[in-house]
Amino acid sequence: MTITLLLPARERFGGQRLSPATGKALARADRSQAAADPSIDGRAQIARVLDVLPRGLPVAAAARQRDAGDAINAVWLRADPAYVQPDINGARLLSYGQALGLTAADAAELLRPLKPLFGDTGFPIDAPVPSRWYLRLPPGAKLPEFTSPEQALGADMFDQLPEGNEGRRWRALLSEAQVVLHNHPLNARRIAAGLAPVNSLWFWGAGVLPDHVRTRFARIASDDEAVTALAALSGAQVDTRPMSWPGNAEDALFDLRDGRDLALLERDWFAPLLAALAKGQLDSVQFDFADGARYDLARSQRWRFWRKPLHSFVAAAGSSAA
Repeated sequence: MTITLLLPARERFGGQRLSPATGKALARADRSQAAADPSIDGRAQIARVLDVLPRGLPVAAAARQRDAGDAINAVWLRADPAYVQPDINGARLLSYGQALGLTAADAAELLRPLKPLFGDTGFPIDAPVPSRWYLRLPPGAKLPEFTSPEQALGADMFDQLPEGNEGRRWRALLSEAQVVLHNHPLNARRIAAGLAPVNSLWFWGAGVLPDHVRTRFARIASDDEAVTALAALSGAQVDTRPMSWPGNAEDALFDLRDGRDLALLERDWFAPLLAALAKGQLDSVQFDFADGARYDLARSQRWRFWRKPLHSFVAAAGSSAA
């Protein structure tokens, strides 16, 4: 029974201090090094835990299959509801999807004038889930690279939109959709109620349904939709990530890549996992970092007392101990 933690690149923790227990365990662990993950969306790290064929992150198709079961024989693109706030330098994506709190009735009302716009282009739009909107494209449709909303959040949206000839078409479609949404009466009611308007869409996650998705984990817990949508196709139990290790002794993966506060990770994850390992409740604990480093911790390693404890992840990154 092994618990694997997906973690950000070690440099993200800066000089934050490891607890003596974690520093000792990491120093004594078996260490390996995969290629660092240069991608913004973490696809190299995800590929280490989810075997997706063909390679890639077709989030829209995977999520569509989970939501509606009809993703075969089409190219899918997410067109999620979004709130964009204009500012002096352009416009910024401030909220999208579930955070907007749309009901099924809200989504249906917003989509009503958008359906002719996208239908006329040959890309029908619908929303089997109020926070997840989809465009169905014909097989073989070629699309530009789109940025995921997690990457674009808070950034100038114009820097995140697709470029080139293919990108120009989608920028034009987005502009037309924004005009429709800007004039939508539901948004006037939302603003009057103190809610963010749905004044834009966010295109992302393009692709076709994978031929297969496999994983070695019985359970995967993550708040990243790319992970959860694809993991659902693997047959693993998929959950939202708990606030702390739930104490289940099973082969499970917990996605902690958004963690930045080392003290919280120590309290909620590292310390209880190391305690369970010491008691023999787990066979091993794996730390998998976005920079490619992996530490495999086992109870038997307590005899490696000659290895000096690590004091920070910066020190770990600079260590050549294996």
